[in-house]
Amino acid sequence: MEASQFKSDQYVRFCPGCGDHAICAAMQKAMAEIGIPTHKTVVISGIGCSSRMPHYLNTYGFNTIHGRGGAVATGVKTSHPELTVWQTSGDGDCLAIGANHFIQEVRRNVDLNICLFNNRIYGLTKGQYSPTSPKGFVSKSSPFGTVERPFIPAELVLGARGTFFARTLDVDMPTTVDCLVKAQQHKGASVVECLVNCVIFNNGTHNWIADRETRAERSIILRHGEKMIFGANKDKGLALDYSNVMPRLIVVPADDPRVLVHDAKMEDPALHRMLAMMGQEKFTDVANAEIVPDLPVALGVIRDVEAETYDEAVNRQINEVRAKSKAKTFDELTQSLERWEM
Repeated sequence: MEASQFKSDQYVRFCPGCGDHAICAAMQKAMAEIGIPTHKTVVISGIGCSSRMPHYLNTYGFNTIHGRGGAVATGVKTSHPELTVWQTSGDGDCLAIGANHFIQEVRRNVDLNICLFNNRIYGLTKGQYSPTSPKGFVSKSSPFGTVERPFIPAELVLGARGTFFARTLDVDMPTTVDCLVKAQQHKGASVVECLVNCVIFNNGTHNWIADRETRAERSIILRHGEKMIFGANKDKGLALDYSNVMPRLIVVPADDPRVLVHDAKMEDPALHRMLAMMGQEKFTDVANAEIVPDLPVALGVIRDVEAETYDEAVNRQINEVRAKSKAKTFDELTQSLERWEM
């Protein structure tokens, strides 16, 4: 299939320079690569810039109310398990008013592909701080700096026992497409954190890793079964240091025999959590803005493990109960119950 088949006839109304343009194009490319027909694909969203996505993809779609995309997506997948269901949401829509729906769909392991656009700002409502904005961030709703500590999406997903987590940059189309394709191939709740730039209200928020000149030194793209190597000259690797009470990740030369091989399928989430949290302290406080972490930020698929999905379990239970029931239709059921007649 071609990416053009997944483009709708609607004018794309993201601001010029917005990172959402790149993720939209990546979704179209990924859907074409996956090859599931448009009439078997559904895109659900809440409210926000990224939540406009159902309008721009030539699939079935539903633009729901603020924060409720997860609830509707769960209903669609559970009632029609044969459909491929995508959910697009921003850090405000998904992690503020929609936070409970988000952690519940991850905990339940509903077979959804969740694209979490993180620009650390409310863009559609014109520049208020969001649940991922760093502490001390000055915005229209925090003129003296927000006093709140932010969510780290990876920490939230893994804390909810998530089975799939990936992270990508809006400026890295190949990695984004690869993460989205693997999210669809995963059976369960797949969360892809898309680090996007809001050129109007939070321009450059991810520049310290997105900038082409420093990206290779400050980020690492993890690939299952491959060594954890990074750097402009591919001369650095990640290893575990056991010299302290708790093991920790360290940077070593690429030829060091201790360099780790990425295993996204590892059941124990301990190492996945360590990888997902690398460099994230820079996201938590504006005071850290000039600090370059010792470890690179992990991109690509970090965790991808198997577990029973909510929609499969629910539908299996329905079929088991139905097979044992004497009443095969709703009318038969009502006729079998005690009734009062005038």
